[in-house]
Amino acid sequence: MPAHARAPGGLSALPFRGSRAVSEGLLTWTMLRGPTWVRLLPDVYVHRDGHRADDHRMWCEAVALRLPPGAALAGRSAAWLFRVDLLGRDAPVTVLLPRPARLRPHPRLSVARSPLPGGDRTRFGGLPVTTTLRTAFDLGRQGSRADALVAVEALLRRRVVTLPALRSYAADRPGWPGAPLLREVLALAEPSSESPMETRLRLLLLDAGLGPLVAQHEVRAGGRFVARVDLAWPALRLAIEYDGDHHRERAHFRRDVARLNALRAAGWVVLRFTADDVLRRPDATVALVRQALAERLATAPPH
Repeated sequence: MPAHARAPGGLSALPFRGSRAVSEGLLTWTMLRGPTWVRLLPDVYVHRDGHRADDHRMWCEAVALRLPPGAALAGRSAAWLFRVDLLGRDAPVTVLLPRPARLRPHPRLSVARSPLPGGDRTRFGGLPVTTTLRTAFDLGRQGSRADALVAVEALLRRRVVTLPALRSYAADRPGWPGAPLLREVLALAEPSSESPMETRLRLLLLDAGLGPLVAQHEVRAGGRFVARVDLAWPALRLAIEYDGDHHRERAHFRRDVARLNALRAAGWVVLRFTADDVLRRPDATVALVRQALAERLATAPPH
């Protein structure tokens, strides 16, 4: 088959099993070894025009073709399919296998073994995945406390799961590995948190003993809405904001200026932090917030 020839049988877009294409007379093994086709996994190929090395969906489609019965795409890959992006660059496809199942290792695979009853599996977008509750349950038991909290809050934020349902699901599985971490995560989880870095900033302040604080607090003055702030101590009129890169855009910057002026006019002090402040200068960030709290407490009117 010439390199520029059209792919037969609708094989131009999605990964497929090479053995099946050969048995159906669509291709030959010689053709599959040519430049038109890219081998992704053993016996799994994709047309070169449909091959994108960083396309997680393509890799999920490819891996699904190799999954043994009872297995499912899981963890961050399942979350990604549910439109919650927790993936890093070149992230492998996460697969959950029931304990007797086998799957050949591959650099683009991350395989975990665990009981996986039928009620914890479903199909989404045509692919076998763990259910939304099982996905959140697994992610909340893995990695650092910050990573687990970020994952759970991201799923809550997109309403993939609800906090009461996840708490109930976890309560029915108290002895599973990582259950203590998940209990801590569920005690901290805030469905209104709007970004992973906001979650990390809130956790940094809570761990420093600067709580309780309110997430996504609405500031009003004279019954009029002024702004919604990321984190707040409402009684002290002190707000904490996380500024992502989008705040550098001109239109966003102008809105921020007007918003901050309105908050100041309403008697609020606002501290703004970036990812560097949270990840690379946490001690300085905590010290600044602690100082601001002390100053606001000193000037707060007596109750």
